[in-house]
Amino acid sequence: MLNFLIRRVSFMVISMIAISILSFVLIELPPGSAIEVKLQQLRQQGGDMTAEQVRGLEERYGIHDPIQVKYWKWISRAVKGDFGQSFQLDRPVKSLIWARLGFSVLLSSFALVFSWGLSIPLGVYSATHRYTLPDYVIQVLQFVGVAIPQFLLALLLLVLASRAFNQEVGTLFSQQFKNAPWSLPRLLDFLRHVWIPVVVLAVGGTAGLTRIMRANLLDVLGQQYVQTARSKGVAEHIVIWKHAVRNALHPLIMALGTTLPLLISGEVIISIVLNLPTTGPMYLQALLNKDMYLAVAFLLMLSLMLLIGNLLADILLAWVDPRVRLE
Repeated sequence: MLNFLIRRVSFMVISMIAISILSFVLIELPPGSAIEVKLQQLRQQGGDMTAEQVRGLEERYGIHDPIQVKYWKWISRAVKGDFGQSFQLDRPVKSLIWARLGFSVLLSSFALVFSWGLSIPLGVYSATHRYTLPDYVIQVLQFVGVAIPQFLLALLLLVLASRAFNQEVGTLFSQQFKNAPWSLPRLLDFLRHVWIPVVVLAVGGTAGLTRIMRANLLDVLGQQYVQTARSKGVAEHIVIWKHAVRNALHPLIMALGTTLPLLISGEVIISIVLNLPTTGPMYLQALLNKDMYLAVAFLLMLSLMLLIGNLLADILLAWVDPRVRLE
């Protein structure tokens, strides 16, 4: 296991270097620069900059430097934790990301727990009660969950929370807790508001994972070792949960590698619709405004989440199934 971890971490470092180069080049490919976008915004608002001020900004941010020079300047600071300066907000990228990353990670973590906590028991129940009314209901809900767009579900839940529960929507906190320090009342208020984005994030994934769990468990229940356990008089719940479900979890665990970045990227749309203070809206604005350093930092974060998710999936798979050997 130790050799496997060393190899995987080495591959992750090499992958992150290649991804950083590709991401930097992709951000640089569109014509124009962040300075031009900022000038255009100023002129639309009735302001302007002198030629000397524009040249000063171009020299400060190295707008006319060759791309390899820009990349080297950025990556040499990024490995030390300095991801550069945001053009539009004129603040360090590191402070901008960390200020919002916590909410994004919380939303994604809650959605992941919610999705797995529902999909496994629902998939098991559906597979062990085939062709019954609850099985048909679960399958219909699966199709609805996969088909409904996230932004439409978010709008429906906003209307429901506002009219049925008289809840303040479009925020993660009530007005009196927005700028308050963390405390138990603020945490409870956060949990009272966070259910809408968590449900929206998790619905599509829960529907897909439930279908995977049901189909794979049906296949496992037909295996000979399951029939042998039943013939020996082993209790049905032990046959299902200890023998069958454990082997049916493989596809769900392998999907974990792609689940983490999908939750983060899916949070972009939901945060825009729900007006949440997460990384999603800031990432979109960084791309629209060609805020190079901020956008590249977000791309690297998503890529790192994908690599970490794949590593966790491999380790969990070896833990669930002792037949898997990672060496």
